[in-house]
Amino acid sequence: MTFSIVARDPETGAFGVASATGGPNVGNLVPYARAGSGAIATQGYTTNPFYGLAGLEHLATGKSAKMLCDELTAADLGRQRRQCVIIDQNGTTAAWTGGEINPWCGSLLEQDVAAAGNLLAGPEVLDDMMATYQSGSSQPFARRLLAALTAGFDAGGDKRGTKSAVLKVYSTESYPDVDVRVDWSTNPMPEMAGVLDAIDEEEFQKFLERLPTKAHPSRC
Repeated sequence: MTFSIVARDPETGAFGVASATGGPNVGNLVPYARAGSGAIATQGYTTNPFYGLAGLEHLATGKSAKMLCDELTAADLGRQRRQCVIIDQNGTTAAWTGGEINPWCGSLLEQDVAAAGNLLAGPEVLDDMMATYQSGSSQPFARRLLAALTAGFDAGGDKRGTKSAVLKVYSTESYPDVDVRVDWSTNPMPEMAGVLDAIDEEEFQKFLERLPTKAHPSRC
């Protein structure tokens, strides 16, 4: 039903999460991230948003991805219908796929990046996502995440078809650097790229550079 990637940019410390699914509005309940803390994608047949909401609070205290994943799923009686993927402050990763999730489903875990998905066209969806991400180190972080998500889409994505997508990046502020989503489309990935192109335009970047920050709260 859903495929997601979570990552940490080791150069900047930014965290990102990107997800896509065959249903509408994947950006509402699946992706969670926080500056300095980590990122979570919570998905499955019955998505549990509290994995993301409560999970970020625990990651902020320095809890490891593995410990958090174990605690969240152990406390959830519906865990066999859930899937999640987590990256923590140190870039270590963990994932859970419940036993009632139908194939193809699974996860790939590496330092600083992880991907997970369920009801996918096949294992090539995650394989291509991870390969694309790992080969894209010269790209800006948001572009690298979008390229990985697009590779999953091109490999078949959600076997029902992929109809919505989201990309979030947090670096130093409590608000996101990037929050791009397409909530319903027959071909969401080019639309996502188009929104990111608009964000990257010089005039909008100048606008972003004038926003207040923790270090400069009165900037205008």
